[in-house]
Amino acid sequence: MNCGFTYQSAFTQNSDKGVILACMSTTTGQVMGDVDDINRYLESIDVFVARWPFSDLPEVSSLLLMPGLDDREKEELLKAFDNTFLRLQKEMSMKSRDLIVLHPGTVGLSSLLDKFSPCHTHDDEEVRYIIDGEGEFGFVFPSGEQALVKVEPGDFIRIPKDTEHWFVLTKTRRIKAIRYFSDTTGWVPRYTASKVRIS
Repeated sequence: MNCGFTYQSAFTQNSDKGVILACMSTTTGQVMGDVDDINRYLESIDVFVARWPFSDLPEVSSLLLMPGLDDREKEELLKAFDNTFLRLQKEMSMKSRDLIVLHPGTVGLSSLLDKFSPCHTHDDEEVRYIIDGEGEFGFVFPSGEQALVKVEPGDFIRIPKDTEHWFVLTKTRRIKAIRYFSDTTGWVPRYTASKVRIS
């Protein structure tokens, strides 16, 4: 999807190059890059997107730049975003979190992505905060219309349970996303009959 924005490192998002924004395109030909416009469009399916930009984090900057992380490094990176977790515990009753790290060298990457690229739903809401890389969440509206939202560092997204959606990586094939859970048992994908019609 080309919304007129280019990928930048998390550490340049507040530079003179401008702030990275989520962007969205639809099967009706609309393209938008304003978060308020995106939320108005997604309101009927109760999907919420927000910009939560973060400043440079010197203590973990090297971890954000590394393609892969071990368990200790993941935990260190999660701790750097403790304030976000505390906020979501209060506002959304999130109980746990983890960090998903995907990059071209991830073992079994294609097989893993194949689980989430078809249209599916979950029995629990899907809550993600992107801290590196980029990906695209697609949504199917009751009318059959579809929309594709590109997320980049500093983007937060909440997808209610039973919302028909899919997820793919962009050509960078790289993302670090903090996943927040109120119940991890509801995260298994339940596939639907809808076919993806936008990319």
